[in-house]
Amino acid sequence: MDLTYYGDITKINPKGASTKTSLQDQLKVSGVAASQSLVAADLAELGKLKNIIVKVGESLNISPALIAAIASRESRAGRLIKSTQGYGDGGNGYGIMQCDINTSGVDWKKHAWDSEGHIKQAIQDVLIPKITGVQNKHPNWTKEQQLQGGIAAYNFGVKNVQTVAGTDVGTTGDDYSNDVIARAQHLIDCHGW
Repeated sequence: MDLTYYGDITKINPKGASTKTSLQDQLKVSGVAASQSLVAADLAELGKLKNIIVKVGESLNISPALIAAIASRESRAGRLIKSTQGYGDGGNGYGIMQCDINTSGVDWKKHAWDSEGHIKQAIQDVLIPKITGVQNKHPNWTKEQQLQGGIAAYNFGVKNVQTVAGTDVGTTGDDYSNDVIARAQHLIDCHGW
C-alpha cells in the first residue's frame, strides 16, 4: 500500500471552494475555510462509510481522504441523493461518487449506490484512469500536479485539463480539484483520515 503512489495530496496547496460552491451551505466565506466547513458538515455520513472507504483506498493506493472528499463534493456523502435511490445530476449521476451513468461499457447499477463495490468501481474505473490520462497527457508535470489534474478530470474529463494554473477552469464551480483537495486535507489534518 502506497497512498502517495499517484502523488501526495498533502503537498498540494489548494485554493479551496469558490463562492458559488460555498453558497451550497450559505457560507459567508470561500476558499479553504469554506471547503473545511463543507466537509465538516458531511462528517456524520462519511463516518458511516469510513471503513469501506479506507479499505478501497488502501487496496487501490488512493488516499481514503481523497475518496471521502470526492463523496462529500459529489453527493454530500449521500445526503443529497438518499431520496432518489442514489441518482443525482438530473438522473445522469449514480451513487455517492456520482458516476456518469452514460459512460459506455460500465454498469454502475450492479452495486448499491452507497456500497463498497460502488466506491471501488468509481475509483478503479473513473478516478485512476483520469489520473493516468493526465499523466500521459502532461508527462512533465509533477506527480502532485498530475494528481490534481486527474481530480479535475473526474469532473470534466482529461481533454479539458490544459494547464497547471487553469486546472479547474470549466469544472463545476471552476474549483473542483481545489475544493476536493482542501476537503481531503482537512479530513487528514483534523479528523484522522
